Amino acid sequence: MSGVRMERQGRIAVLRLDKERGNAIDEAMAEDLAAACVEVAADEAVRGVLLASAHPRIFCPGLDLVSLVDRDRAGMRRFMLTFAGAVWSLFGLRKPVVAAVNGAAVAGGCILALTADLRLLRRGAPIGLNEVKVGVPLPWSVTVLLRAVVPAPAVSRIALLGRNFVDEEAVAVGLADEVLEAEGFEAAAFARLAELAEKDPLALGTTKAWLREPALVEMKAREADLVEGFLDGWFSAPTQERLRATVTALTKKA
Repeated sequence: MSGVRMERQGRIAVLRLDKERGNAIDEAMAEDLAAACVEVAADEAVRGVLLASAHPRIFCPGLDLVSLVDRDRAGMRRFMLTFAGAVWSLFGLRKPVVAAVNGAAVAGGCILALTADLRLLRRGAPIGLNEVKVGVPLPWSVTVLLRAVVPAPAVSRIALLGRNFVDEEAVAVGLADEVLEAEGFEAAAFARLAELAEKDPLALGTTKAWLREPALVEMKAREADLVEGFLDGWFSAPTQERLRATVTALTKKA
């Protein structure tokens, strides 16, 4: 798979983000995440999924702007619908999913983490949705996801301020469930997942599906139409200027 490495550790499947540019999300990576979900869903031996990173201090920094900035509207629309499909696949998995957020999880990285049942944050790692600061609205499915996952009083603070949260503040707003120290971080994540994975798979999977079905139905019903609002923001002159300045800075570092 391109950008997603599947590992098996006993009854646990690890979907490990492993891509250049710090796991920045491109179309191939979104497709691979969706395909990996299909694979683990069909494997009765898999009792839980760990979403993790191969990079030591980065979980996922968001979209791969370098590969996306020159797309036309049709190409960007195709990418956004592909990414939405990956979000639906992760959020709709009937098996327990734990996100081991070992480093920065910004924008698209935060979105991936939000699909999990538990989000474990390494101390000091920032997490947040910065779309409005960039100049694009939150995609429709992400808006529904945010409302479904975090406490209602925190939704506007997370969505509209566009800032990152760390440590206990991230827990307080609902972006993380627990802060873990760097030492033994992934082992602790496996331990939390094991507690979920030992539950009866039919009982857990059915309950999880019932809990998430209303949000998934809402996401899928309107994403194709409302993606145009995201694209209006993406292709606005001020946003394009910011995006291209960011890409210039990224390519200079490479």
